[in-house]
Amino acid sequence: MLNSIWQQVTLNQFALHQWRAVSLIHRLLGPLRQWRQGSILLQQGEDWIGLGLVALVFGLAPFVSTTLIGILLVACAGFWLLLTLTDEAGGGLTPVHLMVAVYWGVMALATALSPARSAALVGLIRLSLNLLLFLLLARVLRSPRARNWLLTVYLLVTVVVSSYGMRQWFFGAEALATWVDPTSATANVTRVYSYLGNPNLLASYLLPGVFLAAAALMVWQTWPQKALALVTFGLNSTCLILTGSRGGFLGILAGGFALIILLTHWWRPKFSPFWRRWALWIVLGGTAAFVVVAVALVGPIRQRVMSVFAGRQDSSNNFRLNVWAAVIDMIRDRPILGIGPGNGAFNQIYPLYQRPRFTALSAYSVFLELLVEAGFVGFISFMWLMVVTFGQGWQQLQQLRQRQDVQGYWLVAALVSMAAMLGHGLVDTVWFRPQVSTLWWLMVALVASYYPVVQAARPRPVAELT
Repeated sequence: MLNSIWQQVTLNQFALHQWRAVSLIHRLLGPLRQWRQGSILLQQGEDWIGLGLVALVFGLAPFVSTTLIGILLVACAGFWLLLTLTDEAGGGLTPVHLMVAVYWGVMALATALSPARSAALVGLIRLSLNLLLFLLLARVLRSPRARNWLLTVYLLVTVVVSSYGMRQWFFGAEALATWVDPTSATANVTRVYSYLGNPNLLASYLLPGVFLAAAALMVWQTWPQKALALVTFGLNSTCLILTGSRGGFLGILAGGFALIILLTHWWRPKFSPFWRRWALWIVLGGTAAFVVVAVALVGPIRQRVMSVFAGRQDSSNNFRLNVWAAVIDMIRDRPILGIGPGNGAFNQIYPLYQRPRFTALSAYSVFLELLVEAGFVGFISFMWLMVVTFGQGWQQLQQLRQRQDVQGYWLVAALVSMAAMLGHGLVDTVWFRPQVSTLWWLMVALVASYYPVVQAARPRPVAELT
């Protein structure tokens, strides 16, 4: 009974490819498919063109303006549209795609009913570009070779970003904003921000880099490749800690424990009976003990962690508590569909609720931001998307585990990275910045790309059916 309910909630019983095979719109696009069949460029290199476009997004994101990132996202959206309109009926649609469409639909409805409609429309466009990037990524990443190339590009970029962050730690870096309470013991500690200009943003950007580098240690086969993966893991982990981001610490803890659970499950068939029973508890206990010792012995980490429990005595805590109180009032007044997506709509409505002297550009919590932007309807649609995505990831992981396919490690890293980014999102909203939001949808697309591709049977002519 419970298994049947779970299958329905996670949409595992949907045969989405059948819809497209009998779609009237798909039949009307026949001339475009004929044009594509005559295009040598698309026939021979469509996957590599798509890979090149998305590689540009992730290769340049930390170093260029958000405007240029937006232009690259428009190019990715246009290429996906070209491929989709000229594609044959068959695989490609997954339950994750369906829930992404539902999530976008709710956001579109929230935009239409927004009290700041023009600003919300801008937010909807930005969200749409991210979702179109997801659609192209889910298509490109179905190829293990393309998957490896794109993740390698991202990991190499994180090496550059983390190296510059380490340089800031050794030689100092000017704080571009008040990131630390000036009265705290860590007021003079350098918080690195590398090319991203903000330590919290850098921490969120590096979270997938930590776990993908750990996966690369097991996916990459040669010793030079493994050495590169180990260096990348060390650099990204160290630089993330040096950001001093408490949200980043929450993320690395959430992701670390999720990684331990999934890897123990993956390796369990190889264990002896004793380790099959006790490995998970021993490793989790050892990891928890390591975290406690690190917090107790490393001064800067201890001070940042203890500031979480300082309540309103810490200026950052006090600021967030006041912003959250105002945001809760906003949610209470528009609980169903919120005020519409995007920081533009937030900036127009929040001043009506803000506490004196506590100006904010966002809700400083991804979950509160979703509630204020799209109400409980949008929040539920997002959480359903998460249930479906993690459910699909778990289902595909079981099949890869049976074959001990090393590509499963990338899937583990994607699921763990999502958990880590949501952990960080509890207390920050850098998740909505393009350098991070593109990474989020990369992880979702990575999970969706493992969905088995089913070639639908070509529908028979109507005359035959009658």
